[in-house]
Amino acid sequence: MEMHLREAVSDGFPMLREAAGHLLEAGGKRLRPLLVLLGAEFGDPGAPSVIPAAASVELVHAASLYHDDVMDEAPLRHGVPSAHVKWDTKVAILVGDYLFARAAGLELPEQARVEQARCVAHLVAGQVRESAGPAPGDDRLDHYLQVLQEKSAALIRFSARLGGLCAGAPPHVTAALAEYGELLGMAFQLSDDLIDVLSEPDESGKGAGTDLRAGVLTLPALHALALESGRLAELLALGPLTDPSLHAEALTLLRGSPAMLTARAEVERYAAEAAAVARALPANPARDVLLALSRQVVHRTI
Repeated sequence: MEMHLREAVSDGFPMLREAAGHLLEAGGKRLRPLLVLLGAEFGDPGAPSVIPAAASVELVHAASLYHDDVMDEAPLRHGVPSAHVKWDTKVAILVGDYLFARAAGLELPEQARVEQARCVAHLVAGQVRESAGPAPGDDRLDHYLQVLQEKSAALIRFSARLGGLCAGAPPHVTAALAEYGELLGMAFQLSDDLIDVLSEPDESGKGAGTDLRAGVLTLPALHALALESGRLAELLALGPLTDPSLHAEALTLLRGSPAMLTARAEVERYAAEAAAVARALPANPARDVLLALSRQVVHRTI
């Protein structure tokens, strides 16, 4: 798969090659390609489109990160400067577009191409929904979960389903893989919310409370606003907490809030539902790995 990734960004002139390979070479979890390969184990894992499919989802993921970092003004990604910092915003956006195009150019079955396009549309819709914010009268938590479902879980859902689809797995199996992927994706992204509050700088690479500093209300903060009306609620209502003392105060209060237990329970619920779907799949080593992944999502927040 890594060879397919390198080949996908090997065209063009030197600056384009360097910029397109910037995040791919920086590493990452490669969770989405792994799910493609695991899904393929429920059919013919040697089918010719399985490896290109694994590369394609990583290209889509990388493309979305280029765009996300521009939207969020994030200075780092995978421990290296974001593309918009290393080059500029225009280059980062165009390289993201280029990676989407390269992903679409890999040899996949026609149904997979159609579903890939639908998945990219979900990613964009989630980003727009996040930028627009909840409408008046909308529940903020429901809005946030919908953003995560479109912006993050959709690609993990597609990745798990894509492996089975390319390997010729039965329709009921590919449907179960998709359901598992969505549930795992929600648990994975919501666990990141807990890690942002609880981590030390050397664990996350970006320091604790990054979302609070940016004024982004994630799962723990949203639950805190629903459960509390004291000082923590006052601080969360201020928006970006760039003042170090206010940021430290809010982070300490949030860590001790019952909202953290509520948020953790939500992560555990999604993970448990993902595990239940995985258990219903045909028994094989890949199913055992899917079950282990659902457990690991919870473990990474402890």
